[in-house]
Amino acid sequence: MSPETVTALAAATAATGVIAIYQVLSDLFLRDRSRVSDRVDEEFLKKRKDQARKSPLFKNLGQVAAELSTDCEARPSLKQRFIAMVEQSGMDVTPGRVAAIAGLVAASLFAIGFVVRGNPIDAAAAAVVGAIIPVWVVKKRRDGRIEKLRSQLPEAFDLMARVVRAGQTFAQSLLAVADEFPQPISTEFAFCYEQQNLGLSPEVTLRDLSRRNGLIELKIFVLAVLVQQQTGGNLAELLIKLADVVRDRYKIRGTIKTLTAEGRMQGWILAALPPLMLLLLFLLNPGYAGVLFQHPNILLITFGIELVGALWIRKIVNFDY
Repeated sequence: MSPETVTALAAATAATGVIAIYQVLSDLFLRDRSRVSDRVDEEFLKKRKDQARKSPLFKNLGQVAAELSTDCEARPSLKQRFIAMVEQSGMDVTPGRVAAIAGLVAASLFAIGFVVRGNPIDAAAAAVVGAIIPVWVVKKRRDGRIEKLRSQLPEAFDLMARVVRAGQTFAQSLLAVADEFPQPISTEFAFCYEQQNLGLSPEVTLRDLSRRNGLIELKIFVLAVLVQQQTGGNLAELLIKLADVVRDRYKIRGTIKTLTAEGRMQGWILAALPPLMLLLLFLLNPGYAGVLFQHPNILLITFGIELVGALWIRKIVNFDY
């Protein structure tokens, strides 16, 4: 037997051994990990169902139905938007607790800034930054959760269409999404399903679903389903068309992000350039840059102008479609 044949057989034997070891390890460990993951998802859904049963929505069903059926188009107040942001973030925290944390951080930074700088203006600026940080963290969590929920909608609508075609009810299709999909869409649809089980009408639960998440795609879904329930029609076909519409909107959203990436990058660079240059000057020549800190009003005015410019650029590159 030639050396090349022996080498080839040895390599094949080694590859086969590696594959066999991987299969054994996957059966021993990955199966348990998958089982634990499924168990965690199941417990989370149970927790979500318990929250639905304890929700104040069910203390006065008539009042809730009246409030949601009015479908008021008035612009929400700042407090309502803050409460909605905390609710949409999916974090196990109340709006009051977020406000308390922001106040505590702001008070701490104000005290530290006043002790270090001895200037109430500098301390107030530090307090403003401290109050913004917790809200910004919640907003980033909300944005990530909403983006993931938007990406799950087309496949969820496809599954609902298949369930309806199989002869199941619309409520069963909601339960199928809650059982088969990961978070966050599973928890939202499970919450909607439990609301119906506890006495709320489908119209009220669907309107609350769209209100709770604030997605235009969910509003389209709710409006289409409500119209179908009132006028009749093929619900499975409607859900398939909704999946195609949401999928096309998601593609358009990605295209818009690609086309506006340059503008957003320019905005970040323009916003970050002044503080970076100030830091560089402070490191190279502290005496020269330190003169600017003797005039905090100039720094505050510069920060305000920078903030207005950043918001202006954000308004240009972010638009509804």
